[in-house]
Amino acid sequence: MAYYSIFPEKDSTIYSNPDRDTLNTGNDEILELVKEKGINNGIYYPSRILIQFKDSDINNIISNKIPNDFSASLQLFSSEHTNLSQNQEVEVFAISQSWDEGTGRYSNLPISSNGCSWLYKDNSTSKNKWPTSSFAIDTTGSINLNTGIGAGGGVWFTGSNFVSSQSFLRENNLDLNINVTSIIHKFSASIFSSQTYPTGIPNNGFLLKYPNRIEENTSGSRGTLSYFSVDTHTIFPPKLTFKWDDSIHNSQSLAKNKGELNVSLYRNKEEYNINEESIFRLNVRDKYPDRTFSTTSNYLNVGYFTTSSYYSIRDAHTEEEIIPFDNEFTKLSADSEGMYFKIYMKGLQPERYYRLLFKHINNDGIEIFDNNYHFKVVR
Repeated sequence: MAYYSIFPEKDSTIYSNPDRDTLNTGNDEILELVKEKGINNGIYYPSRILIQFKDSDINNIISNKIPNDFSASLQLFSSEHTNLSQNQEVEVFAISQSWDEGTGRYSNLPISSNGCSWLYKDNSTSKNKWPTSSFAIDTTGSINLNTGIGAGGGVWFTGSNFVSSQSFLRENNLDLNINVTSIIHKFSASIFSSQTYPTGIPNNGFLLKYPNRIEENTSGSRGTLSYFSVDTHTIFPPKLTFKWDDSIHNSQSLAKNKGELNVSLYRNKEEYNINEESIFRLNVRDKYPDRTFSTTSNYLNVGYFTTSSYYSIRDAHTEEEIIPFDNEFTKLSADSEGMYFKIYMKGLQPERYYRLLFKHINNDGIEIFDNNYHFKVVR
């Protein structure tokens, strides 16, 4: 029943175009995968995206929040894509070298070179270039350093544990939601007691690129994939989302398997600090209870959804689905007091209002309860 998101400490786009191969864009609001046409030679040059999350944020979640297995997804949210070809695919790798974000922008004239670029992992003054050879990393093997078009372009680990991808069609949702669980395990190997991942790798973040076979080693352009960066002034910065199931299903032998229900939310303070971890509770009862002779009201009886019940969170203003109905990771829990669930406020954008929805599946089918329950997250 748990979703927990963290936001990047830095991100940037790097460009292989010889006219921009020392350009730093660490302060841009947009990240993009694009092939730019060279001014003089007509060749199309690819860009790549670098993005990194804090070690402390990742380790805090895995060490203190997650009681069992988890799934981790890298999410980037679409800006305005242009001239896309029908089929798209994006690959994600674990970066093997450290890099500086910088404060440059694509539109700067002259171009800013005070941070990472296609040629350099730091800046054009220190001129520490991205490596171009292989070296051993641990007892599990070695890494191959791919540098794309010419020298530079970042370096990353290869192998099944270090790469993930997402394929999609032009007319579909173009947000990125890529499973990076195996990479996160490698980042955090030192805090796991098991020996599934006996050796780890440094967390230098993720590199996003088009696959060589369809884009980087072919001529022409497939359009521009644009995503909001951590510097965006919208509610859509990139995030790394951890999901796990810690739902508990006690007392649900009394679940409402049929009939119309009234559902109300209580213990909702309506305003929460961003550092809070809050438990919300639901009051579930029959809309038309059977008539019985009793010394107490039927309305005082604790009611339950079935084990197939879930919550969802939407942005109250934009209607953006922040946390979807997830059959695996947003299950409602049950105990002697009724149905409940926990929300980690730190994974939500502050100074926003959110709306809660509930889904219940029983013998009568699927019912969505949307009773305009709101809460706000504040700093």
